[in-house]
Amino acid sequence: MGSGPGRGRARWPWLVSLLTLGVDQLTKHFLVGAFVPGESIPLLHPILYLTYVQNTGAAFGLFKGQQVLFVGLTLLIITWIGWELLTQPTMAPITSWSSALILGGAIGNLMDRVRLGYVIDFLDLRVWPVFNVGDSAITIGVTLLILHTCFGSRRQAMENK
Repeated sequence: MGSGPGRGRARWPWLVSLLTLGVDQLTKHFLVGAFVPGESIPLLHPILYLTYVQNTGAAFGLFKGQQVLFVGLTLLIITWIGWELLTQPTMAPITSWSSALILGGAIGNLMDRVRLGYVIDFLDLRVWPVFNVGDSAITIGVTLLILHTCFGSRRQAMENK
């Protein structure tokens, strides 16, 4: 394998995914070692709390107890994103970043579901359902993809005129 101009760029999405996964799992590990389920402490009262929640549902706690469905869907998403990252080394940087964040977050939550039967959530804004680092990465990745789809294609069309 050579080291052409695109080689380094093709590796960094995997590194971003691995870093996202690592931070997600380390923060969950810390929380489980320091808290009991339901325990909550203020970090930045009244804005941010650490609250240990065992979430058997999806986003916002929807569809509780549907682990087989969530594991199956997550495996499909992980496979699709992984395939895209492997076969599309020249994708737009924003698409690579977004995909890497989604991939790392999805793998982190999948690991929880398979190992524990629930996802560990702990970031509590009190006006939003409790979430975790993986959820944040997925949300940021999806938001970036939507923005790129909505505005990136418009900008490219303007530049091509």
